[in-house]
Amino acid sequence: MSGDHFHGDVVNMIGGTGNEGIVHHHAPVADGARATDELTRAVQELITLLRELRDGVAPMDAESIDEALPALTVGPGAVPRERHRALMAVAGIATTVGAVGVPVVEAVQRVLGLLGGQ
Repeated sequence: MSGDHFHGDVVNMIGGTGNEGIVHHHAPVADGARATDELTRAVQELITLLRELRDGVAPMDAESIDEALPALTVGPGAVPRERHRALMAVAGIATTVGAVGVPVVEAVQRVLGLLGGQ
């Protein structure tokens, strides 16, 4: 039926004898899994840097970092808009504290780059 999409193996037997084998049409998972792993590592690095930065900022900034951490999730529970807001918030805090915040800003930029258009 038009509009129906079926995913999985397709087997076509057209005449002949001794036909063996099957062609598997599966999307490559390696690149997607690799990208997810890289994003997960980048977010973990950012969280580590944020926890270190948190100890050296004003109480209100520390509270803002604490509020941003849950939104920095990777995977099915991630909400792109909330994650983006959290990334912008922590980048802003890191920028205001000067040189000690530079690693956080760079980590935020890396995460944003890995997220692409999200």
